[in-house]
Amino acid sequence: MSLLLLILLQLFLTGQSTAVLFPPSNATTLSAALHACDQLQSSLGPSIVQTTGAEYLVGATNAWNLQNSQYQPTCIVFPRTSAHVQTAMEAIYAAGSHYAVQAGSHSAMKGWNTVQDGVLILFTHMKNVSYDPKTDSITLQPGVHWQEAIAALEPFGVAPVGGRVGDVGTGLLLGGGLSYLSPSQGYAADNFKALDVVLVNGEMVTATASNKYSDLFRALKGGGNRFGIVTRYELIAVHTGTKDDKAFFGGLVLYNSSATEALLKETARYTRDVNDPNAVLLVALTNLIGGELFSFAAMFYRGSELPAHIFGHFLSIPAAPCSPLDPTVCSPPPLGPLSYFDVMTTLGSQNERGFVQRYGASALDGADEDAYLAAFEHWSNFSAAFKDELSMTTLGFTPIPESQVQAGRAKGGNIIAPPRGGWAAVQLAEQFKAGVADVSPRVQRGIDLLFEQIPPSRGLPLYLSECDSQQKVFQSYGDYELLKKIYAKYDPTRFNMAHTQGPGGL
Repeated sequence: MSLLLLILLQLFLTGQSTAVLFPPSNATTLSAALHACDQLQSSLGPSIVQTTGAEYLVGATNAWNLQNSQYQPTCIVFPRTSAHVQTAMEAIYAAGSHYAVQAGSHSAMKGWNTVQDGVLILFTHMKNVSYDPKTDSITLQPGVHWQEAIAALEPFGVAPVGGRVGDVGTGLLLGGGLSYLSPSQGYAADNFKALDVVLVNGEMVTATASNKYSDLFRALKGGGNRFGIVTRYELIAVHTGTKDDKAFFGGLVLYNSSATEALLKETARYTRDVNDPNAVLLVALTNLIGGELFSFAAMFYRGSELPAHIFGHFLSIPAAPCSPLDPTVCSPPPLGPLSYFDVMTTLGSQNERGFVQRYGASALDGADEDAYLAAFEHWSNFSAAFKDELSMTTLGFTPIPESQVQAGRAKGGNIIAPPRGGWAAVQLAEQFKAGVADVSPRVQRGIDLLFEQIPPSRGLPLYLSECDSQQKVFQSYGDYELLKKIYAKYDPTRFNMAHTQGPGGL
């Protein structure tokens, strides 16, 4: 009863001014959450299971997407071990409580990594990183961010196939994961060796490609956290070198608005024609609402130079002398030799909090240059139409070469099962103005229209980590029917789908 009074007091004090954010709750859902939290406080103790206090407050409000910092979990579980996660899921499952899991907190999907009237499992105390030279394996706990993993592993000269910005966490792995190493190594998830997984009922299993949980292992290569909670990742180590090993060449090139058409055409050409496992490209066009459109291309090659037949056309497009984000930053560092640590810090951590963020995904065939130009036109119209609520929008392209698809297949394949390479994963990102607490119905209708206007090319999969919850991302997978069968096997009562937010379709 005291816990119930505490929750009611918190609701009264906050006033629930942004209640539109939260899914409908009722006495049953709240009662289930309260029961689970009471049970967990008794079994794990108040330092691990918290309902108030400084650590609770930071945990509840630290999500990268402002929308997800406005939820109030009934309690937060701060596990130190896999056994704590097992205990938490046993209680959640028995009580029929809503729940959520947060690793790096860098999700733009509303409600996916937090919960209202439910239990939040937060991995801020499970951040270990290790490398075993005997097995040439990297082991990560789920709470680590990529900037922490890269820093810990750099002295050993190895790196995981992981995220491209520092603040992103291990959830990227379960979404498939796009990396600067992907053209040679496949999706990040293709580099799993073993996964410790807590199933919805609290059972703990270790899934590998060759044991009796090999189907679960495959489903986790792109299936997100719908199949269980991963508490340990054992990954293939890629030998990238230390800070002193300048094994890469490249950097960041900025462009102003006059270069947009040429940049889009060249992005389509690169996506269509380049199939070199040592080459990697990320192109982003950014509209600063009320300011100038600018773009950048992050281009890297594992070698001593940027080959002219791969990157020459990009380098022939006139570059912008200064950054539109900060006009005082001019003459960006020239392209040159880089360590993998340098490559990984090119885009910074991107850890700014306090803004509503929204992602959407598409996928465009490199052979369809007109689709790239049309996507830019629709995105520009959207940005202009909603400039009163938006502060920045981004249209990003990550080419997926055939070498990436084949590298993944050579390692056993994944549940995404893309048909081929030669296409680009497209990101549609919006950052809202300071003071905006939610996406208005008006902007939501615009987002819906934008998704209709920039559909994926036929047969190409969406990227889970950059999709919106309304998008049919699982349905876009080549192995969708298999994914559904595996989900039905490991969660026959559909508990996860019924009690957590996130992508649908299972």
